Amino acid sequence: MLNKLALPGPDSKYQAPEGQPAGFWAGVWHGSIAPLSFLISLFKPGVRVYETHNVGRWYEFGFIIGAAIAFGGKKQVVVKKGSHPCEDEDEEEDEEDE
Repeated sequence: MLNKLALPGPDSKYQAPEGQPAGFWAGVWHGSIAPLSFLISLFKPGVRVYETHNVGRWYEFGFIIGAAIAFGGKKQVVVKKGSHPCEDEDEEEDEEDE
């Protein structure tokens, strides 16, 4: 079977006898497609979410970065225009002093 998306699992190129273990960039890719891999793995036994034949911590580090990308690992703070996020705290401290 041709694995066009380089999905992790028993059918991946990393599981081939002459295949190299998955490295950092493969981890980033596998982490970023983890939601898709999970859905496909429900119907195809040759697909997994995580590649077991990997180089270790560098693959895992890449996987975490990729998963953060896929699941929106960015925190956003919304601040009203014209206000400072710490103004309310300063006012509360001033009231306590009085």
